[in-house]
Amino acid sequence: MSAGTPKSLPSSGQKSIQDISHPLSAEESVLTPSPDVGNTTSSLGEKQYSFPLTTSLQAPACMAFIHSYQDLSLPNGTPAGTSSPGSSSSLLNRLQLDDDLDGETHDLFVSVDDPKKHVSTMETYITYRVTTKTSRTEFDLPEYSLRRRYQDFDWLRNKLEESQPTHLIPPLPEKFVMKGVVDRFSEEFVETRRKALDKFLKRVADHPVLSFNENFNVFLTAKDLNSYKKQGLTLLTKMGESVKYVTGGYKLRARPLEFAAMGDYLDIFTQKLGTIDRIAQRIIKEESEYLVELREYSPVYSSWAGCEGELQKPLEGVSSCVSSSSSALEELTEDMSEDFLPVLREYVLYIESMKNVLKKRDQVQAEYEAKLEAVVLRKDEKSGVPADVEKCQDRVECFNADLKADWDRWQNNKRQDFRQLLTGMADRNIQYYEKCLAAWESIIPLLQEKPDIKSETD
Repeated sequence: MSAGTPKSLPSSGQKSIQDISHPLSAEESVLTPSPDVGNTTSSLGEKQYSFPLTTSLQAPACMAFIHSYQDLSLPNGTPAGTSSPGSSSSLLNRLQLDDDLDGETHDLFVSVDDPKKHVSTMETYITYRVTTKTSRTEFDLPEYSLRRRYQDFDWLRNKLEESQPTHLIPPLPEKFVMKGVVDRFSEEFVETRRKALDKFLKRVADHPVLSFNENFNVFLTAKDLNSYKKQGLTLLTKMGESVKYVTGGYKLRARPLEFAAMGDYLDIFTQKLGTIDRIAQRIIKEESEYLVELREYSPVYSSWAGCEGELQKPLEGVSSCVSSSSSALEELTEDMSEDFLPVLREYVLYIESMKNVLKKRDQVQAEYEAKLEAVVLRKDEKSGVPADVEKCQDRVECFNADLKADWDRWQNNKRQDFRQLLTGMADRNIQYYEKCLAAWESIIPLLQEKPDIKSETD
């Protein structure tokens, strides 16, 4: 089955992605400010104040910050007070994927399954069953089972993005599809979307901060989300919006080197994924066209066999081999369309999400720089460092710490996802060629048989 052809992404440049080192390769790297955005020291009265713009916020500092500002809500939305098993060549049976995220203990499990189509006079839509099992005390029951539609997942992601602006929110699959190109009610499309929605919820459930978000709890437990959707912006949402919009008027002088390296990595990663996506779609298209030819090829030998006496069995054998090869190719093409391409598209969306978080971090730092510069210009004042400057510095540090943690988590997820993806692709290709080889080897005895030649005297 051939997948729809989405818009191709830009091709890669000359630089290999392997040439870009991991921006956070050190276990405890310290954010290095750029030459233009170094530590700024101001003299207020008789005291010297140093303002590190990109210091990593460690756990003790976070706790001190929380206890110091009980009336402050942080920009992250937190109140300051709170394969085929039978295949002999199966790589998946021989390769151990051991990239678990730091041996984390999971106490929240979610799954998305059982898609159902609903038809009404106003609209037609698909709902999915969301099952939750947990031992957390925040939940009233140990297990929930509710039905949600795509717009409910979209509501959840928007709420997470508003209330947790310092964190990377996993992407959702695209909402809109081109009419006439992809049937959004087909079994293939619904199953692909179900897998993507399931992965989205699992990524949120595995996150040490997002999984405790109040909106996520509501999504998993509320029987009716409409009442929650109609509510206005909450306090946490407003704090997230303040980070997004209030700082929009400030301009960042220069992004610190560590975060600039992140941006460069994401740009090159986008180019590589675009090239792979474009070539993969071309391969699927060519395989689909080849599959059509094979399906027409096999019956020719079958009809020919009916006209030949001595060649009947060999011709029927060839027809069977072509048919077997055709079935194997169809499975390979479907796997590439339904398993390989969706992962590429998910990470393209993931990159966009990461870039958005980087932009928000830049806005918060730009606000801090502007306020700090204003303090430096008022050298005659002896009142000390204004509280709003200190709070703004704490926001920058909080943003840096959250972004670094999510970057490391994203890199771990990426490494594990692509190892599984490439291992599965290798395994399915091996199985494809094994099936074709076995089919063609099976007719060799028929082709080597010598028919009985009757004597002319008979």
